[in-house]
Amino acid sequence: MNIQPIKQRFGIIGTSPLLDRAVEIAAQVGPTDLSALITGESGSGKEVIPKIIHANSARKHQSYFAVNCGAIPEGTIDSELFGHEKGAFTGAHDSRKGYFETADGGTLFLDEVGELPLTTQVRLLRVLETGEFIRVGSSKAQKTNVRVVAATNVNMLEAIAKHTFREDLYYRLNTVPITVPPLRERRKDIHLLFRKFAQDTAEKYRTQPLILTDEALALMEGYRWPGNVRQLRNIVEQMSVIEQVRTISGETLKSYIPADGPTNLPALAGPGSMGMDGAHERELIYKFLFDLKNDLNALKAQVLSLTQGQALPSAPSPVYGGEIYLPPQTNEDAPMRIQLPQRAGAGTQDVHHQEVEESLSITDKEKELIRKAIAKHRGRRKYAAEELGISERTLYRKIKEYEIK
Repeated sequence: MNIQPIKQRFGIIGTSPLLDRAVEIAAQVGPTDLSALITGESGSGKEVIPKIIHANSARKHQSYFAVNCGAIPEGTIDSELFGHEKGAFTGAHDSRKGYFETADGGTLFLDEVGELPLTTQVRLLRVLETGEFIRVGSSKAQKTNVRVVAATNVNMLEAIAKHTFREDLYYRLNTVPITVPPLRERRKDIHLLFRKFAQDTAEKYRTQPLILTDEALALMEGYRWPGNVRQLRNIVEQMSVIEQVRTISGETLKSYIPADGPTNLPALAGPGSMGMDGAHERELIYKFLFDLKNDLNALKAQVLSLTQGQALPSAPSPVYGGEIYLPPQTNEDAPMRIQLPQRAGAGTQDVHHQEVEESLSITDKEKELIRKAIAKHRGRRKYAAEELGISERTLYRKIKEYEIK
């Protein structure tokens, strides 16, 4: 499919395969009446896609309305979309048609649809499924034939998980998904966009267009552009007005691009990134792990003693004295040795501890518990059974089965 005429008609600049794919899908879905959901970051140019869909549809001679759902207050969004009757609320002096009624037969573009309140989402779902809507303050359902195209920069799956967006509405809108790539994923288009914005600004203010040096171009292509195409256009307009020299160097460009622009990438911890605070944290972690091991050994010994009917031993002594060796994080760091504390009154005497291997046999445990209960109640099986939480009959059977005397 030749999409070049479409890109020229709507002023789409770029040769990115991802961008071309979005334009191609929009042109192909246009002749149908399917709903489409356009996703992409803020400033990436999502608003041009519904225009392509409308222009390639049978509704192209009918009305096209674009509604920014995030810019309309929650209290009036229902009235804006579905209309209201006279006296429906304070200030409603006359009846008013909403966008679904006004755009009947045409296309309605709902930008930032992820910002819709839940009550409005229910009304929108009904329109998409039945083609009916009810004005605010009315009880009469009206029919409408509107093609809905929605767009959002919100992660819809996360919004569904947080219960801020209805799952059924998402799948109803997302019949045809179209993704507009961010500017950082189409870096080869950055220079083309720069020259287009520079030329437009020069014609507007009757000046010479800006030119980038190789250093400035490399800096521009390496920047993350969190504001996407919108941010690029704003920076070009700023430089066109402020800078007297028409050739933009890398040093000049740095004053317009934030040095620590926001990023969605995870922070990477490499060698040497921990510093002195990180070394102190490692020391605490190692000590904690040693203390945890000692506590587990003590707990195992106590459990084994209970199951064997022995008196509880004193908790095994933790490991005192000695050193923990921490390898250096970088070539510049020195190895670290952590001195474990000495036991009070023990000097440098080594203290050894023994880990007890416990039996995991259920039968052995059951035998020991029955013996302990009988011994505790001096052979009175009734009370032993109550202690064990079983009936006397079961206890008799177990005694015979395990040959307990």
